[in-house]
Amino acid sequence: MSDFRPAIGLEVHAELQTQSKMFCACPVVDSTSAQPNSAVCEVCTGMPGALPVINQRAVEFAVRVALALESTLAPTSLFARKNYFYPDLPKGYQISQYEFPLAQGGRLDVPLDGGHKTVRIRRVHLEEDTGKLVHQEGASLIDYNRSGVPLLEIVSEPDLESVEQVREYAITLRRLLRYLEVNSGDMEKGVIRFEANVSVRPVGRDALGTRTEVKNLNSFRSMLRAVTFEIDRQSSLLTAGQPVLQQTLGWDERNSVTLPQRGKEEAHDYRYFPEPDLPPLVLDPAWIEQVRRSLPELPAARLGRFRQAYGLSPSQARLLTEERASADYFEAACSAAPDVPPSEVANWISGELFSLLNEGGLPIEACPLPPPTLAAVLVLHQAGRINLPTAKQLLAEVFRQGGDPAQLVEQRGLAQLSDPEAIDRLVIEVELAHPAQVAQYIEGKKGIEHWLFGQVMRAASGKADPHLVQQRLQHRLAELEKNRPPS
Repeated sequence: MSDFRPAIGLEVHAELQTQSKMFCACPVVDSTSAQPNSAVCEVCTGMPGALPVINQRAVEFAVRVALALESTLAPTSLFARKNYFYPDLPKGYQISQYEFPLAQGGRLDVPLDGGHKTVRIRRVHLEEDTGKLVHQEGASLIDYNRSGVPLLEIVSEPDLESVEQVREYAITLRRLLRYLEVNSGDMEKGVIRFEANVSVRPVGRDALGTRTEVKNLNSFRSMLRAVTFEIDRQSSLLTAGQPVLQQTLGWDERNSVTLPQRGKEEAHDYRYFPEPDLPPLVLDPAWIEQVRRSLPELPAARLGRFRQAYGLSPSQARLLTEERASADYFEAACSAAPDVPPSEVANWISGELFSLLNEGGLPIEACPLPPPTLAAVLVLHQAGRINLPTAKQLLAEVFRQGGDPAQLVEQRGLAQLSDPEAIDRLVIEVELAHPAQVAQYIEGKKGIEHWLFGQVMRAASGKADPHLVQQRLQHRLAELEKNRPPS
């Protein structure tokens, strides 16, 4: 067991899904595919004399997040200039919030094995994103399409004590942002980025150790590897009697190490001062309540309701509430098929439907199969009109080609064969066609029954009621054994 305890806080930077940028009318474009520097103007490139104007939609999205985190919104918040010089910052400063942020305090409950952990939120504030550096062929190019995109920073207290807790916190927060529809959560496009503040201290000591900040971690994998490395590095230093330096670090993905970038800045290093071109941001209490009423049911509440109202297992509820669109789809399908048990609806969605989506590389939002059509297939199966293999084939067909399930069953003669006399005739046909296998069964090779079952189903073109086939086949085999001549 380690002699040191980690204390980790995360700063999460989430781009907000607005149509225009934070302080200008430039469109927000996909920075991974749009033509470089095609969505820029005088404001977001820092031209002299250009004046910023606050994006109300971005403020609304930020308020939604703050309310969901139970943070305390400031009636009045201020934007400030955060001064530092870097090629991707065209003005030489970033418009952000510091001394008077949009919201402070709050909490996020993180599910863990056997319980949950409450992580305290320190602050939630708005700022603008920077440009993007592209390094190629020994040169560095700058794309300012991302410069000025609304960015929400969510800072936690150093309450996380393991890499596992860091992972679950990040996953839970990403899920929340997607439920609120303020961020796509697309890690590959860099719309969520992490910075980890890591320190370790001897077991039994309450005071936090010297922290380092690991910047610009663009994936869960990078974040977890960087945090793991930094915990081990600091623990090794302290074990050897060496100090941990307060630094800003970068993560070297290729070599899997953190590398010093500069001494860790304090607030005074950025020379914050109020943004003179923006008035204070004043929130109307009535407008805040309007935003509060518009909040959707949040993931944790929905998971609990799915377990209680629908009787789903913990794993079913977790899987279906992972994405808001999946949860919406499930509830719509249940409404369209009230006589089908919700657990069966859940199994079909998490099994057959998710498999078809994965094959097509489609997210649930782009599912070509409407919930009522899935429900129609399940109703046909529930009523005994089609058997399970036919239901799966029918679902795949209407997923790929569309159509009305009930009409397809009638047009193609897919209805389940449930007539005992007809099935008895098929059993006799198989018996007469395969006397050697029937003889093996009678002589004690009982496993051959499964093969004979398959032959009867094949003779029925897969449309027979499997339970009835098994029952009638067993009945016939029992008769043959009973009437077996003495040896």
